[in-house]
Amino acid sequence: MAIERVKAFFAQYGIENRVREFDVSSATVDLAAQALGCEPCRIAKTLSFLVDGRAILIVAAGDAKIDNPKYKARFGTKARMLTPEEAVTLVGHAVGGVCPFAVNEGVTVYLDESLKRFATVFPACGSSNSAIELTIPELERYSNCAAWVDVCKNWQG
Repeated sequence: MAIERVKAFFAQYGIENRVREFDVSSATVDLAAQALGCEPCRIAKTLSFLVDGRAILIVAAGDAKIDNPKYKARFGTKARMLTPEEAVTLVGHAVGGVCPFAVNEGVTVYLDESLKRFATVFPACGSSNSAIELTIPELERYSNCAAWVDVCKNWQG
């Protein structure tokens, strides 16, 4: 199970006990915000796309939406999200629990600028009822992000 992979991943840093599991679903931004008792914008949603036949992940704030022209300018192709089946096969996590931790080999992770306005955010941990609170520097470190990108809209105040 993907959450076990994520916990094992976090164990190497001694923070596996910070993973929170809920009795309710946290599979969407709104459900995760309810489960955590936080604003939806602080949910760090992980979106999965196909670029040149490889999976990429973009972690963005819960209130941000992909801006297609910005995405195409950055990645040189139209945004095409992975199907639920592709997410499991290519990334290693099911939709609803996709996160930037303990992903399959060859998956590139990007963090969107929309996250930088928060001290801490809540990404999922490989299941549809889990999350962890991380500072932005922790998210950068544990996600092994390739770069910060600016590919979202609708989040600027």
